[in-house]
Amino acid sequence: MRARPAVLIALALAVSLLGSTLTAAPARAAAFGVEVLASGLDHPWEVAVLPSGELLVTQRDRRVLTLVDPASGIQRDLAFPSDRVWSRGETGLLGLAVDPAFTSNRRIYTCSGWRSDDGGHDIRVNAWTLDTGLSAATLAGPLVAGLPTSRTGQHGGCRLLIAQDGSLLVGTGDAKRSRLPQSRRSLAGKVLRLDRFTGAPDPRNPWADRQGKRRYLLTYGHRNVQGLAQRPDGTLWSVEHGTDRDDEVNLLRPGRNYGWKPGPGYDESRPMTDHGLPGRQQSARWRSGYPTIAPSGADFVTGAGWGRLTGCLAVAVLKGHRLMFVKLDDHGRVRWTRAPRSLRGYGRLRDVTAAPDGSLLVTTDNGDGRDKVLRVRPA
Repeated sequence: MRARPAVLIALALAVSLLGSTLTAAPARAAAFGVEVLASGLDHPWEVAVLPSGELLVTQRDRRVLTLVDPASGIQRDLAFPSDRVWSRGETGLLGLAVDPAFTSNRRIYTCSGWRSDDGGHDIRVNAWTLDTGLSAATLAGPLVAGLPTSRTGQHGGCRLLIAQDGSLLVGTGDAKRSRLPQSRRSLAGKVLRLDRFTGAPDPRNPWADRQGKRRYLLTYGHRNVQGLAQRPDGTLWSVEHGTDRDDEVNLLRPGRNYGWKPGPGYDESRPMTDHGLPGRQQSARWRSGYPTIAPSGADFVTGAGWGRLTGCLAVAVLKGHRLMFVKLDDHGRVRWTRAPRSLRGYGRLRDVTAAPDGSLLVTTDNGDGRDKVLRVRPA
């Protein structure tokens, strides 16, 4: 017997209401205050906070290190050897970290493309000292050099993180070379861990007692690491660009293989985590599926007022034009993700840094001098 039209309409309405309840119930409306701290930037890649409260920003293509006073809005470029930075495509002046003992040692760290004396180029991590007037950066020396580059600058990485134990982590790209991510004789497609003062491999690394470049490796089998963050519980996390599918958020375990192997050739139809490879591959904790949204820099949300977002991994998203919050349980499993609509009006987002006051510093990446550093607070 056929159902009457009135019954069908009522049933459809009930299903519709039930569906909206199921999707809306886990989330609560969140309000945010967004303040522009700096503007007129071009592809700012990372922002770091100095003990004075002033901000340092790396601009990828301009190859400049910019100081921002968030109180006055004044910004200026430091004296910095921009001509030595090699910039092409996705590579230029990239990762940035401020030493925890900056007040006494004045040290900062960058990861960038670099022009060598023989006319070649590579990607390297450099240590710098800043003068007391914050007007100039002086090269203290390379900590690790020789990271491969592609001719077009694709898949250059290169995110930095100083961990709670004081070690320096470096997330690298695969330079779009198919054999490098799985090769433990290469620094490409890896997360490296080293001493931030000497550049020596961390003695706790899985292959620290071996010879060659593998001594630096914490993890391998990555495609293009764009974000590194440490949860307050000490766990380490990376954010990685996928091909046309499966961007990833990974929980980093020493010695693990994250399964990227695009060879022979450079076959981007291969899965980001290829469980058909020999041995065991570490699966991602979050994947975008299809299509990708291009997540980038990330940090964990701390401080008062964030409500349900407290403890989330906040991820800047480029192609998806959003700030994504990833809620993890105590075992590092993803419970849910949120991307508030009120934070979707700023275009491509490149980096997120948790400031000491609990706010989030977010850089846009729209190019042509239109970029900004934003401070996001819960309202």
